[in-house]
Amino acid sequence: MITGASRGIGAALAVELARRGAHCVLVARTQGGLEETDDAVRGAGGSATLLPFDLAGKEADKIDSFGPSLVERFGRLDILAHVAGALGSLTPIAHIQPRDWTQLVGVNMNATWRLIRTCDPPLRAAPAGRAVFVTTGRVQRPKPYWGPYGATKAGMEHLVKTWALEVEHTPLRVNLFDPDVVATKLRAQAMPGEDPASIAQPADVAPALAALCLPDETRHGETVLFRS
Repeated sequence: MITGASRGIGAALAVELARRGAHCVLVARTQGGLEETDDAVRGAGGSATLLPFDLAGKEADKIDSFGPSLVERFGRLDILAHVAGALGSLTPIAHIQPRDWTQLVGVNMNATWRLIRTCDPPLRAAPAGRAVFVTTGRVQRPKPYWGPYGATKAGMEHLVKTWALEVEHTPLRVNLFDPDVVATKLRAQAMPGEDPASIAQPADVAPALAALCLPDETRHGETVLFRS
């Protein structure tokens, strides 16, 4: 299962995992974007199930049903990749609007908690369960106006690292992945004057992220930084 799968790194990861034989459950808000990713997955010789869903929407509590539903339909869940993320507005802390804060907490923190909660049992039961959460270096390197994004991603990291400690004696491997600077919609929103062709593309990052999802991956509880 891949969140944020309608574009960017999530879509590129879906294609990469499809090439490696995975059936991908694609989660994102936009049906059209999911269909484009589905076309790319099929072009790579793979298959996918589309799940249009707003992780921070009014029905976010329905995330709790994801794990059991996947087990009922497919019999197992081997991989969870939480790629979806929200940037919000780059603004001074004192100017954060409640609506923006709610959205950031919903996607970057609450969805992480609910995904862990619903996917923990089937991932533990899998022969080689793998969970990866996309993070940012802004957690370790605070910068003016990036406070809401950095703070909610820091909360996500703490949840993930704690979960990793809790499952360290199981076959499940849990890691964080920092893609660094990549040409995504979020990056364009933050840096509108940047030439996207001058930085790494989602397809460049996808193999390194996919590696953390494979059965032979042994890293656990780490933050893996992509090196171009």
